Amino acid sequence: MTKSSVKSPRPFQHLESDGPLCCGQVSLESLARRHGTPLYVYSADQIMERLGLFQKALTGRDHLVCYAVKANSALAILKLLADRGAGFDIVSGGELERVLAAAPEAAGRVVYSGVGKTPPEIDLALSAGILAFNVESEAELELLAARARKLKTTARFALRVNPDVFAETHPYISTGLREHKFGIDIRKALAIYKEVARNRWLAAYGISFHIGSQIRSAEPFGAAMERVKKLLRQLAREGIALQAVDAGGGLGIDYHSGKFDAAAKVREYAAALEKALDGFEGRLLIEPGRFLVAQAGALVARVLQVKRSGNKTFVITDAAMNDLIRPALYQAHHEIVPVRPRAGKARIVDVVGPVCETGDFFARDRKLAPLEPGDLIALLDAGAYGMAQSSNYNTRLRPAEVLIEGSKAWLIRRRETMADLLAPETF
Repeated sequence: MTKSSVKSPRPFQHLESDGPLCCGQVSLESLARRHGTPLYVYSADQIMERLGLFQKALTGRDHLVCYAVKANSALAILKLLADRGAGFDIVSGGELERVLAAAPEAAGRVVYSGVGKTPPEIDLALSAGILAFNVESEAELELLAARARKLKTTARFALRVNPDVFAETHPYISTGLREHKFGIDIRKALAIYKEVARNRWLAAYGISFHIGSQIRSAEPFGAAMERVKKLLRQLAREGIALQAVDAGGGLGIDYHSGKFDAAAKVREYAAALEKALDGFEGRLLIEPGRFLVAQAGALVARVLQVKRSGNKTFVITDAAMNDLIRPALYQAHHEIVPVRPRAGKARIVDVVGPVCETGDFFARDRKLAPLEPGDLIALLDAGAYGMAQSSNYNTRLRPAEVLIEGSKAWLIRRRETMADLLAPETF
């Protein structure tokens, strides 16, 4: 029996017991030879599968799955999702430009979130005809009305409210409490909707919330939706009938090697939202990002050196924190596996990069199979907030990106060159 016959939530597997790690039917060794390392590799098949899980779980409810572009903004991935009916959640004018470049026909499926929208960004979104703005403050609502008036158009909006529901996650990615910079206190929302009801340049389309990211339980989503449902009833009594509720994103994945049933997680999440929404006949918007793309991606790196210093062993790779900052920024865990395992006893090592920072690490005191210089490793679950948060720190070139579908591989972003880095500068 080959390893591929064992069901796994990850698309990276050994097709043969003594063969290299593959994505779909494509060997990571062959990709590294062709495109070099560090290299991001993504599975189109899994991205499409994950989108389908949400669409199936919400059958019977008017809904739109708006992919959170910030998770991974590769044009090829945006195009892949748009072609299968996805909408998009954006947080900047640049992300809107990416959606328009990849799938201009999807402009009407875009919701625009974020606390600091500028007048040019708002004008771009109004001109493009996006679905709605998720408004994060009263000042932003005033600005939106002013820009709509200038362009002689109507701006559809949803107030992003803070339901003040605690979600157990990293404090940097918790967003739904009153003390966070995001959104509007839910207790103020009714008065704001009533105040702008007669503004000819604004159209109240819905209400939105987002309580955080990498949340593993469906319970906080249901609790937040219950509070929003109470607000919907209050609005209806005032004659304000909203068309949609945007439940944001945040459904988490398993970054460790344990069993993870993605389909069950999506069903549990959808059921919690539906239960809380009982009686609301409008449209449900959701904004998954990480759940769609994280486990579909891996960062492939090559071992440069294995350094022993006192009681420590360092595996130094050609990938670094500028390529994948999550471990340094969030103390995030990524499984690390050899592309072609060696025989021998596992050992405790630190996996680090060449950047001149002590924080440049992917794992500390991790038990790994033997690795030697020249070996390839794969950092799994790197499809979200990997390339999207990469940088050129230490004047390092950002990786190439490859998309795999079955046995086919496409280079969707070439590796940067030094000419690319120096082009904007003058002296």
